[in-house]
Amino acid sequence: MTAAIAWRRRRAAAAGFARSYLAQPPGVAGAVGLLLVLLVALAAPLLVPAEELSVITASGGVLEPPSTGFPLGTDENGLSVLALTVTGTRISLLVGVSAALLSVVIGTLVGMVAAHFGGWLSALLLRLTDFFLVLPSLVLAIVLSTVLERGVLTIIVAIGLTSWPSTARLVRAQTLTVEARPYIERAHVLGGGHLHVLGRHVLPAVLPLVLASTTLAVGSAIIAESTLAFLGLGDPTVVSWGGMLKSALDSGAITAGAWWYLLPPGFAIVAVVLGFTLVGRALEIVLNPALAARR
Repeated sequence: MTAAIAWRRRRAAAAGFARSYLAQPPGVAGAVGLLLVLLVALAAPLLVPAEELSVITASGGVLEPPSTGFPLGTDENGLSVLALTVTGTRISLLVGVSAALLSVVIGTLVGMVAAHFGGWLSALLLRLTDFFLVLPSLVLAIVLSTVLERGVLTIIVAIGLTSWPSTARLVRAQTLTVEARPYIERAHVLGGGHLHVLGRHVLPAVLPLVLASTTLAVGSAIIAESTLAFLGLGDPTVVSWGGMLKSALDSGAITAGAWWYLLPPGFAIVAVVLGFTLVGRALEIVLNPALAARR
């Protein structure tokens, strides 16, 4: 009986969340756009056969402008820019989502631990957070990408390990607010340990903030990945949007006026980052009604 009541409450809460989110047109537009991008990423191997990405079997000319055979033109190797852009969706999304998740997990753990335990541990974690906040995260990511072996995993780790401090600060503030409530004190009195309080009471209360922070962090991670790839620190064996921009620069596409080589990956980055930003802002309004009242 108790479980049935709990499930009904969860379904009612989910339905209320869905109604509130659908009332945010920008958030709905961003979600629809991201869903389309995700479908393209999943279907990329079917949409773009392997031979279309092979320099050996390339059938186009060098920096050939858009035509019937190549709707977005070709690159310096005669490969279809459209095929490269579709294929690059997979790596860019993979790196962006994975790096954002790593960053949010680290930031959430650091913020909750710093707020819950206090004392010297909190002071140590806050000084560590301040250290990473002072240093530019992109510079740290560049250093890590240079020192470690070049690859997709290195890019994910470099971005994730350098972009968590802002999440840690937010989660710490929210955790302090939650732990000041009476039911947390009641849980301590009834014998609840640290893991029980953090896992059963604090974490569910900060999850909405973490969810909104994750969607916003994905956009920043995609931009960071594109920047690292553009600087030549990405994996040269895979296709990504940042890598395409790097290849366009190295091949002289800019001086040659080959705009069709630059605009597709650039617009793709802007569109995906905008989609995650719209979704993140909508989640903030839905999960924090006080923001909606100020608009």
